[in-house]
Amino acid sequence: MKRFCLALDLLDDAALIAEYEQWHQPGAQLPGIPESIKAAGILQMEIYRTGNRLFMIMETTDDFDPVKKAEADAANPAVQEWEQLMWKFQQPLPWAGEGEKWIPMQKIFQLT
Repeated sequence: MKRFCLALDLLDDAALIAEYEQWHQPGAQLPGIPESIKAAGILQMEIYRTGNRLFMIMETTDDFDPVKKAEADAANPAVQEWEQLMWKFQQPLPWAGEGEKWIPMQKIFQLT
C-alpha cells in the first residue's frame, strides 16, 4: 500500500468553504466521481481543513500511478465536470506550477 499526502487552498470565503464542504458530504459528489477514484486504485481518501488550507491523505494500491490517474481523469467527462466545479472554490498554493491543484507534500518526520 502507498500513502500520498497533498495540500491545496480554498478561496478564503466562509460561504464558499461551507459550500465546498457540502459537496464533500457522503453521496453529494457528482455521479461517477467516487467510482473513478476507486477504479484508479485509491483505497482510502480523507480531506482535512484548517482555515482555507486543505490536506488530503490517500492510501492506494501498490501499483497506483498518479500520472495514469491524471490521464484517465483528463479523458473522463464526469471528472472534468467535477474539477471545473471545484475550481469555483479552490486556489493553487503560491508555489504551485501552472495548472497544478493538489500538491504532494514531502514527509519530513516519522516516529519509529
